[in-house]
Amino acid sequence: MSEPVVLDASAILAILNAEPGQDEAIAALPDALVSAVNLSEVVAKLSDRGVPVHEAFGWSIRLGFTVVPFDAALAQAAGALRSLTRAVGLSLADRSCLALGQQKSALVLTTDRAWVGLSDALGIRIRNIRPVA
Repeated sequence: MSEPVVLDASAILAILNAEPGQDEAIAALPDALVSAVNLSEVVAKLSDRGVPVHEAFGWSIRLGFTVVPFDAALAQAAGALRSLTRAVGLSLADRSCLALGQQKSALVLTTDRAWVGLSDALGIRIRNIRPVA
């Protein structure tokens, strides 16, 4: 089994929208974990663009990642990240992704450049999948 990988909503959207960085996210799919909060964010973003909710959800689920419920332990961990991430303005969905990465000692893949600087403070590896121009 490969190392666990957590995908941020932005990494899933990179796949679904055929954006730069999608190749690394696609390669991670067999071992990928996604917080249910981040799945909700993907569905919402696609819905905002006019994709029917059932289609957005279906496209996402068919990618084959494992959805991890946002339970009490993740809620506590995401809440605890607020003070550490306030300066970069992370949302609940962002913090749920990072909390899952901490819980599973996993590599976190995102397209959000601001996250990479948080690796040391959070004790996890975070990789921006977007090529740097």
